Amino acid sequence: MPEPLDAYKILQVDPEADDEVIQAAYRRLARKYHPDLTSDAEASARMATLNAAWALIGRPAARAAYDQGRATSATPSATVGQAPRQPETVSRDWTSGRSTQGRGFDPSMRAADGLGAAGPAPGRPSGSVLNFGRYSGWSLGEIARHDIEYIEWLDRMPIGRTYREEIDALLRTSGRRRSADAESTNRRGLFRRR
Repeated sequence: MPEPLDAYKILQVDPEADDEVIQAAYRRLARKYHPDLTSDAEASARMATLNAAWALIGRPAARAAYDQGRATSATPSATVGQAPRQPETVSRDWTSGRSTQGRGFDPSMRAADGLGAAGPAPGRPSGSVLNFGRYSGWSLGEIARHDIEYIEWLDRMPIGRTYREEIDALLRTSGRRRSADAESTNRRGLFRRR
């Protein structure tokens, strides 16, 4: 019997990754291990494993079936050479994008009492309150006072788009971002007055 295949580990992505991230990881690894591009003796075996993993989670319908199989059993449901099962409905928590069944949530990101890994909010809330990640239950102002790098990270991530104006104001007051007007007056262009 073939050994079970964990497609997410083979493609080196998180099970909660977006489809675009999985596709980029597959392409990166395919360029690295393609037998025509490398002289490694194990490249063809590694490429076959990558292709099998891609077949399991490359399409949204196949990925949903694979995730359902992972949630219902202790080991991945599909093996090398077997077709994935038909997709079933997977419940998702759309605030974080993670599956609410099986191993969808990362237990290290939640404390025992249901708060984020950072613990309870320190008090003095200001701004929107996050309901995801290690600072779940904290307001943006509290996070900025405690960990401004997380605010910068949130500014770069798609999940932070809804908080863009608040994040921008926090980064400007902390000195991590200059205003557009100050930048334009300091620049000297070809046709600017001096």
